[in-house]
Amino acid sequence: MSDLASRLGVGERQLRRLFDKHLGASPIAVAQTRRVLLAKQLIHDTQLSMTDVALASGFGSVRQFNEVFQRLYGRPPNSLRRTRSPTSAATPSTEIKLRLSYRPPYDWSALLCYLKAFAIPEIELVDGLAYCRTIDLDGATGSITVRPSADHALEAVVQFPRLAALPAILTRLRRVFDLSADPEPITRHLAQDALLAPLVAAWPGLRVAGAWDGFEFAVRTILGDGNTASRARTDIRRIVNAYGASLAVTGPGKESLTRAFPRPKVLATAELTELGIPSAKATAIAALARMASSSRDPFRTGQSLEDVVAQLREIPEVGEATAEYIAMRQFREPDAFPPTANQHTLAFDQERISIREMSTCSESWRPWRAYAAQYLWYAQNFPEAERRTVRSSIDATANLAAS
Repeated sequence: MSDLASRLGVGERQLRRLFDKHLGASPIAVAQTRRVLLAKQLIHDTQLSMTDVALASGFGSVRQFNEVFQRLYGRPPNSLRRTRSPTSAATPSTEIKLRLSYRPPYDWSALLCYLKAFAIPEIELVDGLAYCRTIDLDGATGSITVRPSADHALEAVVQFPRLAALPAILTRLRRVFDLSADPEPITRHLAQDALLAPLVAAWPGLRVAGAWDGFEFAVRTILGDGNTASRARTDIRRIVNAYGASLAVTGPGKESLTRAFPRPKVLATAELTELGIPSAKATAIAALARMASSSRDPFRTGQSLEDVVAQLREIPEVGEATAEYIAMRQFREPDAFPPTANQHTLAFDQERISIREMSTCSESWRPWRAYAAQYLWYAQNFPEAERRTVRSSIDATANLAAS
């Protein structure tokens, strides 16, 4: 409670009053309900034991799990297991398959194009219609695979040895794939702008991809700033190969996923110039790594957008545009707008506008400027023919699943 109140900038008593006024329940009750809902999904979708379900859904003990479930639903949790479909497949305790719902529409093809363009070699992979990556949480490693599913959902396969980490993994997945967004008000607001209207029509359900890990994303962004895509990819591959821990990811097509991204303490003292990394960027990454491994970690929760941007700008080579971009991806700031020259030029149907015009226009896009920036990025980088090919594959997969 104290951590949550501090993060929101209110007192604990005021926090309880706000929860009671708007939700009719205490923060603890809301948290327990969320745990129970995750537990119900695990009971339905997996063959985990009740002990594992309790652990994976965030309960401290099976006894607490049973008591809360009984209080909320008037029956024990294992009563749901008896109603499971006999055709449901069992999964190993280290592999969990879950559905992640979203509000439609959802442009998976556009999101996949973005993830593919900036995928870190040996860490991330776009394989057909699926996104795969290695994960490293508190010293344990594993992988996740996400692909489109039917009925307005994504399917996530999580392979990780610690079940207690599942809530944190699911939180990150919802951040990366922007699953909590409500596209209706975003689309309605941005479509009122004459410049954005054709882009909104072209990409219904566009999402702003989040970052899996703030430090990893910031390093990738620093290397890409001012570099060609091929040079940035080469540099990040060298760093991952030299300092990333080795791991093995099982599954067809995942042989190239062989590393976990280096932690801040490792890169804080790394000799990156020996890998061919430009001196200025090596200095910036080392400064970022030292900051991220200290009490001034810029990726910790509870900070305002302004504080995060100001802190990141203390790092050499990180200007306002880069800092805003990192904040937009890591902290899901819907109104962040990286003021880069690239994104100040609207190249859609060959129409271009000046930086001054863009600055004026962007004020009317609040509070959804991050989505406006994403529309501009897609308009510049992906032709309709490529998007149409991916969308056709997604539609064919969905029709097959429905049949």
